[in-house]
Amino acid sequence: MDTPTLDTPVDPYLTGVYQPVTEERDDTDLRVTGELPTALRGQYLRNGPNPMFEPKGHYHIFDGDGMLHGVTLGDGRASYRNRWIRSAGLEAEIAAGHALYGGMANADFPGPEVVGDAGSMKNVANTHVVRHAGRILCLWEAGPPTIVGADLATVGAWDFDGRLRGPMTAHPKFDPVTGEMMFFGYSALPPFLRFHVADASGALVRTVEIDLPNPVMIHDFVTTAEHVVFLDAPAVFDFAGFAAGGPMLAWKPELGTRIGVMARDGDGRDIRWFEIDTCYVFHFMNARSEGSKVVIDACRLSRMDIGLESEGAITADADNHLARFTVDLAADRASWERIGRLPGDFPRIDDRRAGLANRFGYTATYSSGHDGSPFDAVTKYDLVAGTETMQTFDGRVTGEPVFAADPDGTAEDDGWILTFVGDEHHTQLAVLDAHDLRVVAEIELARRVPFGFHGSWLPA
Repeated sequence: MDTPTLDTPVDPYLTGVYQPVTEERDDTDLRVTGELPTALRGQYLRNGPNPMFEPKGHYHIFDGDGMLHGVTLGDGRASYRNRWIRSAGLEAEIAAGHALYGGMANADFPGPEVVGDAGSMKNVANTHVVRHAGRILCLWEAGPPTIVGADLATVGAWDFDGRLRGPMTAHPKFDPVTGEMMFFGYSALPPFLRFHVADASGALVRTVEIDLPNPVMIHDFVTTAEHVVFLDAPAVFDFAGFAAGGPMLAWKPELGTRIGVMARDGDGRDIRWFEIDTCYVFHFMNARSEGSKVVIDACRLSRMDIGLESEGAITADADNHLARFTVDLAADRASWERIGRLPGDFPRIDDRRAGLANRFGYTATYSSGHDGSPFDAVTKYDLVAGTETMQTFDGRVTGEPVFAADPDGTAEDDGWILTFVGDEHHTQLAVLDAHDLRVVAEIELARRVPFGFHGSWLPA
């Protein structure tokens, strides 16, 4: 499907490897260099922003309409499909033939006289895609999840049969033992934070409100077999200032940073807060409970800037490294140490180790230190031996390293890493052996895929 869209783009996130594509495709029998593992059977899905129409005013990458990119693997063959996530807001814009909504960088919330019952904020569902209880959920932290079918066609927004109040994070956590999906939602209005649990059948069975002193942006969190962990960092919403032309989100380091630890069955009143050096975390790798200690691995930034105050690109500073936070509940203190050599983010693990002790983790990495360009490497961390293994891609841009387990494997790193790599003209899906990050196959896509956010491996 070809869609009339963007004029010559000028914003940094509408050019180069970020430039949106304008068609939906179905491509079969893609060219494979190397050999696809026979056990790798299923679908790799990755979500990302791809505005259908010329944006209204300054464009922020978080505002783009969600687009799913899917590569299906099996019998040594590969096929590709992509589809826009057709939110109610996007359908209203399709009917109008142009953009109707503003975004994070410009306050424009259309009323019902413009968008009907689509709502004043467009749920772009552009950040992550997961599968739980048989549902494929496209996620964006400012709204409810959106269900899509196995063919990637949009089914619609999902509020857990009316039980979900407020938005859902784009980074839920899955208990590999119970099958529960744990998630949260933050809000600029009280209550600022809610924690939720959906059981293995997909039913929302618990909601807990947690008091915060300020409305802050909490992009991710982490859980263990016993605890839930939040980072209360000073990325503060200011909607009054936003309406007056200022930034929606401001970094206020004078407010400090805290780590909150709550029992998995806690009611919010039992959460304990521990002050830590001021920082921000976009993405956690994993966490585990060890007696009276909670050990947390995450990509730590000394500050957060998503380009709203400067109207430029997101600043992922050179201090953005894998770090380990340790909360000692008995001693009533928290500490942290840097454990990653090079800057990077988008950490992933074998999801079967979520909330449990894990030896290995993987991040997208800046191979020569951050210089303002996108990721160009993948790093494997052996968190026991303290070693790192890196794979670069000949100057090509890469993204999140998604782990696909070998169904016949027994070791934690028996499996493969899947990630899109490419440039502003071409894209490949790289398949790496998770043991040593050796590239075993690359699938050449018939059309480039813009740099995007997060994804999942859905085994057949």
